[in-house]
Amino acid sequence: MTDQIYIRPVGFVPGPQHEEGKVIRLAGGMVYAQRFAVVLRQDGKFTRRWVCDTDTIGEVLAGLPASVSDEAQAQLTNLTLKHPPLNLGARAIRLDQPQVMGILNVTPDSFSDGGEFFEKPEVGSAHASAMLEAGATIIDIGGESTRPGAAATWEGDEKERVLPAIEYCAAMGAAISIDTRRAGVLEAALEAGAHIANDVSAMRHDPRSMSLAAKAGCPVILMHAPGDGEDLHSKGNYENVAFDVFDVLKERRDAAVAAGISRANIVLDPGIGFGKSLPDNLAIINALPMYHALGQPLLLGASRKRMIGALSNEADSHKRLGGSLALAVAGMNAGVQLLRVHDVAETVQARNVWRGLRDAALTDFAELPDS
Repeated sequence: MTDQIYIRPVGFVPGPQHEEGKVIRLAGGMVYAQRFAVVLRQDGKFTRRWVCDTDTIGEVLAGLPASVSDEAQAQLTNLTLKHPPLNLGARAIRLDQPQVMGILNVTPDSFSDGGEFFEKPEVGSAHASAMLEAGATIIDIGGESTRPGAAATWEGDEKERVLPAIEYCAAMGAAISIDTRRAGVLEAALEAGAHIANDVSAMRHDPRSMSLAAKAGCPVILMHAPGDGEDLHSKGNYENVAFDVFDVLKERRDAAVAAGISRANIVLDPGIGFGKSLPDNLAIINALPMYHALGQPLLLGASRKRMIGALSNEADSHKRLGGSLALAVAGMNAGVQLLRVHDVAETVQARNVWRGLRDAALTDFAELPDS
C-alpha cells in the first residue's frame, strides 16, 4: 500500500495578531494561515481528513501512520520556510512579497500577442523597456508557442528568435528568464545573458537540461504539464488534479536536486492551462497554498489563459485583463511569489494595492485593550 500525506492550509487571517500569533506565515511572505486540512491518501484514494489549527496540528501529525510521519513533518516545516532571494546576475529578487515577471514572446503564433514582437527587435525592445519601467522584476523571453496544437519549433529557429531579445534585454540590465524546453537553446541563452531556465516540461523534454542548469548554477522553474514529447497537453487524466499535480512537482523537485540543482534555485509552477480542464484549473488555483508544503517558491502563470475566456462569454485573449488580475490576486492571497503576466503595469498596481492592504492589516487591533 502506498501512503501519501498532504497539508493544505484552509483558513487565513489578514495578520498574526488576529489570532494572537497562533498562525503560520506561509513561506516567509505576507499570508497567514491558521487552520489546516491534513489529508491521507492510500493507493490513490483519500481515506482520512483531519481539520486542525496551529494548536492541534502537532497532535494530528503525531497520530499519523509511520509511513507518512516524516513527510508530514517536512511539509509542516516547508510551509514556514522563508526563501532567500533569487540571485540573477547583479540582481537579487526578494521573495518575501509577490514579484511580477513580464512576458516577451518572440514567436509568430503566440496565443496572446499573435506575433507582435516576432522579428521586430525595435518593438520588442520598447515593450521590454516599458515592462521594466512599469515594475517587472524579470523579463521572460520565449521563442516557441506552447498553446494546444502549436507546431514544434526547430532549435535553430528558436535560437534565432530569442537570442536578439536576450541581448537587448541584457543591455537594459534586466533579469532575464528563458522559456525553453531545449538544452541547446538554454545553453546559448545563458551565454547571451539569461539568468533563469523556465522549462514548461519540468526538464523532462531534454534530459541534458538538468545537468546544464546544475553546472551553470542558474535558478530553474519547473512547470507541470501532463504530456511528453511535443504535446504537453496530452494525458491530462487525473484522480484528483490538485493532489496529482502536487505529487508530480514533488517528483520533479527531487529529480532536480538529484541532478545537482540547489533547492534554493528551484521554483515550481503548477502549469495552469496545460492539459487541464476549466474545473482542473480552478481546483489548482484554490489549492495553491498547499503547494508551499513542497518547500519551494511558486510561480503562477494564468495571464490571459483560456480559462478566463471560458468564464467570460469566450472573451478573446486581449480582452481578459479583468480575469487576469483576478487570478493574480488569487495567487497573491495564496502566497505565490512570482506572477508571470502580459499586463505588467496593471498587475504591479494590483500588487501594490494588495501590499498596502496587507501592511495596514498588521496594525489592526493595535489600540484595543487586552481582553
